[in-house]
Amino acid sequence: MQNYIKYVKDDSLVVHRVNECDERKNTNYVNKYLIQANKTADYTVFVSKWLRDLYVSQGIGTKEKHVIYAGASEKIFNDSGFIPWNKKSKLKIVTHHWGANWNKGFAIYSKLDELLYDKDWESKIDFTYIGNLPKGFKFKNAKVVKPLAGSSLSAKIKENHLYVTGSLFEPSGNHHIEASQCGLPIMFVNSGGTPEYCRDFGIEIDESNLESKLSEIMLNYDSYISKVKNYPFNSNKMCFEYESLFLEMFSKKNQILSDRILKLNGNLFERYLFSYKRNKK
Repeated sequence: MQNYIKYVKDDSLVVHRVNECDERKNTNYVNKYLIQANKTADYTVFVSKWLRDLYVSQGIGTKEKHVIYAGASEKIFNDSGFIPWNKKSKLKIVTHHWGANWNKGFAIYSKLDELLYDKDWESKIDFTYIGNLPKGFKFKNAKVVKPLAGSSLSAKIKENHLYVTGSLFEPSGNHHIEASQCGLPIMFVNSGGTPEYCRDFGIEIDESNLESKLSEIMLNYDSYISKVKNYPFNSNKMCFEYESLFLEMFSKKNQILSDRILKLNGNLFERYLFSYKRNKK
């Protein structure tokens, strides 16, 4: 991007969308790489406040920092055909992930799987996992479905009544967004950006209180169904907010380009001063 601005079109405006971090997969290079790449950006968009604050604490420098929440297509992920739990049959719980990293939530999913050894819980709930599993890992009781996408995934999600995500350090996460748009209430952990999407449409859980929280959401299921009907996140909302941001940038284009020149000249002066001091030693 720096070369494009320098050699092709120097009045281009640059938006950097950040939706990844080292914390999610226990890597040690992603944050530094994105912070370096961000030096070219005029505006930065984060997919959650949690992710924004993480990068600010690690030194990301763009003045214009915005949060635009992610969303899925309503044409595919919607509550058409979803039938809420009738409280007579088993409560069907589901989650789905393409990635197979342990941080995707397998501590919680393993705990839920273990609950099905208990005859009382086994008579009350089913648990289905859609997607890939960590290498060498197998569920003992949960049903496992191969990875799905699009309408097939939406239809499979809507065969269930309640969604669970145990994903850790998730910048946003499409999985719970897709489920909420399908009409399912959410059980979620307090980690990463997930609570910003889920807190008003489900119940927070952890490994120590899974059973009690599951009982609570079963008791108040209709209330959570009503709440998730007002789930606000979708691709239309997301695209509208990006369009608004782009229009704002265009309206401020001259000022943005002026600020960029001042920043560039400041960096050049700092480099010159550093080189001068080094050569004098």
